[in-house]
Amino acid sequence: MNVMLGNTAYVVSRAKSRRQKLADRARLRQLINQSVDQLSVAVGDIGYRTELDLYAGKLTGGDLIEAALTHNLEAELSNVLDMTSGKIRSLIEIYTGRFEYQNAKAVLRAIHNEVAIEEVANSILPELNDINTPWLKVVESCDDLRSAAVLMKRKSFGPSLLKVPEDGSLADYEDALDRHYYAEAREALRTAKGAPARILAKQFAAEIDHRNIANILEASAVGIGREQLVSLLIPGGSLIPRRAFAAIANGGEEAMIDLLRSSKSFDIAGFEHALSDTKATRSLDPVITWLKTREAGMMRRMSYLHPVSALPIIHYVAMKVQEVTDLRLIVRGRMAGLSAEVLEAHVL
Repeated sequence: MNVMLGNTAYVVSRAKSRRQKLADRARLRQLINQSVDQLSVAVGDIGYRTELDLYAGKLTGGDLIEAALTHNLEAELSNVLDMTSGKIRSLIEIYTGRFEYQNAKAVLRAIHNEVAIEEVANSILPELNDINTPWLKVVESCDDLRSAAVLMKRKSFGPSLLKVPEDGSLADYEDALDRHYYAEAREALRTAKGAPARILAKQFAAEIDHRNIANILEASAVGIGREQLVSLLIPGGSLIPRRAFAAIANGGEEAMIDLLRSSKSFDIAGFEHALSDTKATRSLDPVITWLKTREAGMMRRMSYLHPVSALPIIHYVAMKVQEVTDLRLIVRGRMAGLSAEVLEAHVL
């Protein structure tokens, strides 16, 4: 066993070193113009060669790349946690805990959309990674959302899933997962001690705000009623606190914008520009991309505030996840024939 593992300064140094090796925006731009076959080579050169070789005998093309990306990310998250201990590990686990919820969402979506178990096992939750075996069993065993919720009842979020009405939609189950994750994370951060925990709590509050902003805009676009809108909002944000939910329900998008204007920490001009693009294109994508960029900037600044703490490690994890997300987007976009301009607009 490496005696340095668990040493905060050492682990932070390793995380920063790995962060520097991630693909930058210039490298991603180059990939956008490549064919799927060329992407396989390029993705291998970035650092995914081992996983590509692992799945090469079974998969090809975009499926091969997606399986390699997912497997690598799952292994890296586990590796980061294995390097840490004590309070540092506890804070990182609060952040990385979200990925179990994302796996639960992937399972529910696969069941809802009747995705073949082979497809799920090939690229969504690669079966060669043992961590995915329990998830794949749920997909294989269930033919509706309710039965999946019952099979996941022993998970920490199980009771929340079972509270969803039997005729609940996929969105209802996903909302239940989001609410449970952020409630648990907020409580864990509230009881944690130290400045890094307080700073991370602010990051989580921003994430909640961003989800609520997107939900309010979507509700406005499709005409969701007041009561249903309130049920979509997640408590814990700082820009849109719980006490403002009633005003948002009554005033909708305009009430939200007035609230955002009152915040000194929110770039209302930048947001309104993105909102204008959203209305022009009739797509939430410009606003979602703007919010994600804001989130990434906050995460970057957060990592500098306490350079020898869990924060730079969490920043690395977030950037690693973003790299995988961007690479997946490029691969899927190229397979779907999307233009380079469209893809570049969505790559952070």
